[in-house]
Amino acid sequence: MNAIVALCHFCELHGPRTLFCTEVLHAPLPQGAGSGDSPGQGEQAEEEEGGIQMSSRIHSHSPADGASAEASSPGPKKSDMCEGCRSLAVGHPGYISHDKETSIKYVSHQHPNHPQLFSIVRQACVRSLSCEVCPGREGPIFFGDEQHGFVFSHTFFIKDSLARGFQRWYSIIAIMMDRIYLINSWPFLLGKIRGIIDELQGKALKVFEAEQFGCPQRAQRMNTAFTPFLHQRNGNAARSLTSLTSDDNLWACLHTSFAWLLKACGSRLTEKLLEGAPTEDTLVQMEKLADLEEESESWDNTEAEEEKTLVFPEGAEGQEQIKCPTDLSSLSDCGSWQPRKLPVFKSLRHMRQVLGAPSFRMLAWHVLMGNQVIWKSRDIDLVQSAFEVLRTMLPVGCVRIIPYSNQYEEAYRCNFLGLSPQVQIPHHVLSSVGPTILNKIEAALTNQNLSVDVVDQCLVCLKEEWMNKVKVLFKFTKVDSRPKEDTQKLLSILGASEEDNVKLLKFWMTGLSKTYKSHLMSTVRSPTASESRN
Repeated sequence: MNAIVALCHFCELHGPRTLFCTEVLHAPLPQGAGSGDSPGQGEQAEEEEGGIQMSSRIHSHSPADGASAEASSPGPKKSDMCEGCRSLAVGHPGYISHDKETSIKYVSHQHPNHPQLFSIVRQACVRSLSCEVCPGREGPIFFGDEQHGFVFSHTFFIKDSLARGFQRWYSIIAIMMDRIYLINSWPFLLGKIRGIIDELQGKALKVFEAEQFGCPQRAQRMNTAFTPFLHQRNGNAARSLTSLTSDDNLWACLHTSFAWLLKACGSRLTEKLLEGAPTEDTLVQMEKLADLEEESESWDNTEAEEEKTLVFPEGAEGQEQIKCPTDLSSLSDCGSWQPRKLPVFKSLRHMRQVLGAPSFRMLAWHVLMGNQVIWKSRDIDLVQSAFEVLRTMLPVGCVRIIPYSNQYEEAYRCNFLGLSPQVQIPHHVLSSVGPTILNKIEAALTNQNLSVDVVDQCLVCLKEEWMNKVKVLFKFTKVDSRPKEDTQKLLSILGASEEDNVKLLKFWMTGLSKTYKSHLMSTVRSPTASESRN
């Protein structure tokens, strides 16, 4: 996440100051930021925290090293800093965290090295501790603009027995240029930053209570003669946060917290690229998944179930719930049925080659028209492989499969039925010209210049084309309730006036998602829709 997290302090002598900030570096570190280790100037500390390797490295130049560094550093001069304004000691290298998963570095200094970033952080610091303050002066607030970035700021007080009012004012700010991302991250940032603040305040409170117990300042101040304000405040204004919390590892801990915060906040929100609106198959799959979750919750509260549920792999089309009644299954345990690793039928083209063009056309016609397809075989894997290939011709909502049964099941229960050879089934009349989409499917299958993957994409496009016609017909007949004469004209315009095409559209209409139907109904009921029709 491209953001900066900083700790700010309102100094009684110098006003708002940035104490500590952590930024993200996607490019190589600037000169001096990772110049290697220099033994003798400090210990090299390395540890791993949540996949991030933490390390403290020595800089060749540091803003607090002296006059030579002050000339090039965008931060305040050494003479303008007191103990309360300074976090890292003179010559301290700062902190660097290496994220081994993404090769991103999290770098902590007192101030950003880049002049523009320093200006942005400086302005956010001033605003968070001066004009942009919530009622009570403690709590979160949001401000910013496109030019200087957007800021999440949480102000708070730290107990100090030597300060005016026995407390000092601080803030933690998160700055980024993406306003929407920052707003969406508000609950996450609020919870995590509030936890950091509570920890700081808890440590400071223990120190405050210990100092008050040893030398109560309130009574001593009340007994002290009045002195001019400037003289009084110059006495104990410069007191560092490490002194207030009695934690020598405070800045290292803050670096770890800020680095984790940047990483976690950047990982919790992901962007998905959608090419247009979701297809009907996608909507139906989402609805079935929701129904399956609801059913699973009810199963948890039921000791005996009437049906067992099988879920079979389904390639790019997702998964389809297939129910196999226990009293009808020829298997002792439906749940033990596992498909063979290598499918018998690899694709529709392969099936057409195996069955022959005339038989495949007859089979495909019945599939597309919604007629029940029955496959009798002793080889259960063969039956499933055939159904897995044939189902690709239909919208997901039109697919109902009973993979294998020892007796015939009615067509309203399934349009794909696998049976053992000894089962007696009703006779079906197999004669028709066939719908238009079948001709297009056969044209794609017979074109040897098209690969199997291209044929699959052609099927997807054909299904979407005819599902769009189904949507138009559904709205025209079911929602708008148009007369038959107008419906015939519409079918002619859609190129689906033949009887087989009409039967196909009516069958595919049963596969429309509940989401689409509800959307149309709610649109019709709305006052705006009524006025537009009038």
